[in-house]
Amino acid sequence: MSGRTRRDEQVSATREALLTAAERLFAEHGVHAVANRQISEAAGQGNNAAVSYHFGAKVDLVRAIARRHAEGIEAGRLRMLSDLGDSADLRDWVACAVRPVTEHVESLGTPSWYGRFIAQVTADPALRAVTTEEFAAASPSVQRLQEGLDRCLPDLPAEVHAERTAMTRHLVTQMVAERERALADNEPTFRASWRETANGLVDAIAALWQAPVTRED
Repeated sequence: MSGRTRRDEQVSATREALLTAAERLFAEHGVHAVANRQISEAAGQGNNAAVSYHFGAKVDLVRAIARRHAEGIEAGRLRMLSDLGDSADLRDWVACAVRPVTEHVESLGTPSWYGRFIAQVTADPALRAVTTEEFAAASPSVQRLQEGLDRCLPDLPAEVHAERTAMTRHLVTQMVAERERALADNEPTFRASWRETANGLVDAIAALWQAPVTRED
């Protein structure tokens, strides 16, 4: 093995350790409460400047964590869409918004931190913009998902469609974080499995999309 290859592997391993440590600490304490020094220490790095060296600013570290997961979620959604075709069943399209996320988090094992990490960063306007960019870049499937919802609900006004898209995103994010936290703390969960959690989300979100639209006179 060449010195160059060994060096590349060492750099890659260091970056992965920093990403894992940062994701956990951000999930548990919030992004702004965690110093780069703490991340370096948690990753077993003696150099307190390791985060800055490998990633630059903290926002770039957040971006790298989001990218790390966006690709896996996208791959799962593309598989679902390939089986879905032009389904006219609203629940099929809602499932495409839910199950790629729950299945990805389940694949991470317990404990995991991704759900709580996303809940933390999406509560911050600047960081939310960063993660939204990463998911948009990695998610060509989202456009197909929106088109499928449009076909199922052709009479839903555009502004209500946008509002319910946001509601869907918040429900998935918060309920995934809720279950992930309970599993990590060995506390009771609402559902026995991630699959059942997804079932509950699909039930609720499908009803949300079909709710009446109240208009002011």
